[in-house]
Amino acid sequence: MVSIMDEALELEVGHGVLEIGAGSGWHASTIAEIVAPTDTPKREWGHVYTVEIVPELAEFARKNIEKAGYGDRITIICADGSEGYAEKAPYDRVLVTAAAPDVPKPLMEQLRNGGVLVIPVGGIYFYQTLLRIRKKDGKIVKENLGGVAFVPLVGKHGYKL
Repeated sequence: MVSIMDEALELEVGHGVLEIGAGSGWHASTIAEIVAPTDTPKREWGHVYTVEIVPELAEFARKNIEKAGYGDRITIICADGSEGYAEKAPYDRVLVTAAAPDVPKPLMEQLRNGGVLVIPVGGIYFYQTLLRIRKKDGKIVKENLGGVAFVPLVGKHGYKL
């Protein structure tokens, strides 16, 4: 699923990426490897901002990312990911790794013109669809990438558990 989502994002060196749901830090690390490869000058690097609502997971991700050597390419924020991270917006790419009832408005607002958002949308536990959303010149185009099953996105613009 990580590979499918990374491919759907159409990542490129230099992209600024917002990930919602840091988990262990693994997915953010795969993205950092693409947008900020070490064989590219640092001035050309992109950056990954990953937001995790569960404090223990945010700390777990932070330790894993530092240990794996990605600390200079990934920033972990402990906050409500359904609200995005406006401080560094707009983003070239936005990835959500938890299922939302609908696409959170703040994430669309923080997506750059020409950007891509990948998000599972649907029921709280099952019957979710992975969407790729393109934002171009005020138009939003949604593409169904197939059925998936993710944990629920919790927060102001997610599920209230």
